[in-house]
Amino acid sequence: MPLYFALVLAFGVGVGYYFTFNADLSTTQTVFHKKSNGNKINNLLDYIEAQYVDTVNRMQLENKTITSMLKSLDPHSDFIPASEFSAVNEPLEGNFDGVGIEFNIINDTIRVINPIIGGPSEKLGIKAGDKIINVDGKTMTGKKITSKDVFDRLRGKSGSLVDVSILRAGIKKPIDFKITRGKIPLYSLDIAYIVKPGIGYMKISRFASTTYDEFLSSFNALSKLGMKKLILDLRGNGGGFLKTAVELADEFLMEGLQIVYTEGKAHPKKVYNASSRGGFENNEMVVLIDEGSASASEIVAGALQDNDRATIIGRRSFGKGLVQDQIDLSDGSAVRLTIARYYTPTGRCIQKPYNKSLDDYYNEEYTRFEHGELYNADSIKVDKNKQYKTPGGKIVYGGGGIVPDIFVPLDSVKYSPIVNRLFYSGALNAFAFEFTDKNRNAFLNKYKTAADFILNYKIAKNESSELNNYLAAKKINNIHVEGNEKGFDQILKALIGRNLFDKDAYYPILNQTDNSILKAINVLSGKTK
Repeated sequence: MPLYFALVLAFGVGVGYYFTFNADLSTTQTVFHKKSNGNKINNLLDYIEAQYVDTVNRMQLENKTITSMLKSLDPHSDFIPASEFSAVNEPLEGNFDGVGIEFNIINDTIRVINPIIGGPSEKLGIKAGDKIINVDGKTMTGKKITSKDVFDRLRGKSGSLVDVSILRAGIKKPIDFKITRGKIPLYSLDIAYIVKPGIGYMKISRFASTTYDEFLSSFNALSKLGMKKLILDLRGNGGGFLKTAVELADEFLMEGLQIVYTEGKAHPKKVYNASSRGGFENNEMVVLIDEGSASASEIVAGALQDNDRATIIGRRSFGKGLVQDQIDLSDGSAVRLTIARYYTPTGRCIQKPYNKSLDDYYNEEYTRFEHGELYNADSIKVDKNKQYKTPGGKIVYGGGGIVPDIFVPLDSVKYSPIVNRLFYSGALNAFAFEFTDKNRNAFLNKYKTAADFILNYKIAKNESSELNNYLAAKKINNIHVEGNEKGFDQILKALIGRNLFDKDAYYPILNQTDNSILKAINVLSGKTK
């Protein structure tokens, strides 16, 4: 995994860890039928179970066999064991059952980053900075504590009870809470705000069942604030539901224009056209993409590019043009099988080749990094044999992702080696949280709102020394912040802002010097093309 990908993941430490996948799921649930003449695999499993030298777990063996079989077809056909089904589906369903906290494990202790507004924990008075030390009588501190342990203990069916003991700064004795678990929303629209007068900005992290409603709510709010133009940020968005991508694209396209079509051996061509309901069909817009934008993100970007509707800015997208259908099995597991390819309105399939190994397929993103594609538009490899033309005469290419209309290289300052090493060590997040926690009351007394914090807080010079002292105390050697403040200051401010005001401070701070967003603002302001 390249360093810049690690940094992006480190930026998104919302609830400890977080799932995405590059699957487009049809809305049809298929019934799984086992053919009577397919006994070879079962007979072999029977033989192994009876005769193998050691005892085997048949279910695990079956699961591995199915997974291997599906992965031999293509990179996106997959098997989901029953034990993982809920966790994999939660991000797309838009909610989960739990206590409602964002947490991280810092110095072997579970720390509440933020209670989710309206969730069970927030209603009971659990606060950012609280240390969770005991859950249902089990000690939850020490080096062996993992994010999975936290999920296993705190998540559960809505209406069930969990006893939690916390330590809070300034209070000597633990505070005991009896929390009734509830439905906790998982939002797919990370942030929406006015980035410049008349220009709205929305960042969508995945295409879930709730995404379209989230978009409409944010769209209406920004419209009331004077939004006339839009920056739609799909960078790092790994995909989701095909239906949701179509709904979103429909908002931006005139009635009758094609959004996408799908076609497969057993699935005749199905065309998705825009309806009359779009609320932003004539206004200028920009779509941001990068190497992490996949499947549903590429459907939206491809539809808007092929219809000459939006300017696509950033770097070449992932290149995933396969459609999966989900087959639910009787034991609670599921199969996602590729049943079709999708094609953009000009007729291009943007699926990148997968005729080599799975490692080659997924490491192709790192290959782009090594070959300079993330820094130089001339290094982008396009297949001249898969050339298409939009109604406006623009040349676009199939066979390997969406190539942006305007290339923006990876930011070598924000993703510098020093910043990446700080994130790899976990030190920057930990320091930012502990620094915030130590000064939380002073911060909140001085800065009443996220906007106030963004405008007025500046990283002091002595904080670089304080971080260096922190690194030395943690025995993290050969990382020094002095001399690297340009990349460090803004990221540290964003992390402190997130600990105080969540996403309302975090994204606007990071976006202030984001080259893709600055380019988008210039394009929408008529300053560049």
